[in-house]
Amino acid sequence: MKPVLRWLAWLLGVPLALAGLFLLGAWIGSAIPRNGDWTEPADGVEILIETNGIHTGIVMPLVTAQKDWRTAFPASDLGEPYRPYTHVSVSWGEREVFLNTPTWGDLSLATAARAATGGEGLLHAAHYVRPAPASDIRPLRISKDEYARLVSVIERQVKPPGERAVYPGYAGYDVFYAAPGTYHLGRTCNQWTSDTLAAAGIRTGWWTPLPGGVMKWVPPLP
Repeated sequence: MKPVLRWLAWLLGVPLALAGLFLLGAWIGSAIPRNGDWTEPADGVEILIETNGIHTGIVMPLVTAQKDWRTAFPASDLGEPYRPYTHVSVSWGEREVFLNTPTWGDLSLATAARAATGGEGLLHAAHYVRPAPASDIRPLRISKDEYARLVSVIERQVKPPGERAVYPGYAGYDVFYAAPGTYHLGRTCNQWTSDTLAAAGIRTGWWTPLPGGVMKWVPPLP
């Protein structure tokens, strides 16, 4: 009986220990800043960082002097192309998770396991009409030069229309696009967000596999 109990303890203990190490690493890694001397400028471009509690995205004005996102993410790809959209939220994630989990209750253990060990990337573009700042969508002002770099980083991951697969989104205002990159525990959707911000020169955490690691660097509303 004792060997069986020891085997069960090992079987349960190893995954729990690995999960604990992952969470500890995420907590420590997200506390280490990149671009630690960055400060929010008095003038510039206002973006927003959003989260649904599991996933994060970067919300940008649809049209600025630096970029017209309507060419990269045309409204004609949407189920509701006629709405007066003002912003686009861009995020990256794993193909099967994105396409097969319209709600988090639809996420299966098998899908999550496949994503954690390596899955194909997709971009998610959600179009908004004058999004209101809230606790889960926080404004962040960045300089015009930083925004131009942010645009450049995202552009490199956007395949031209006609050269990419397009997949329907969850509602009439969002859509998925085939994109480069492989998803795994070392490069999650939230890590994509912080890597993109860091490449633009904006302060964020070093390793942020979880959404809290991204949002801790974005000041909450007063």
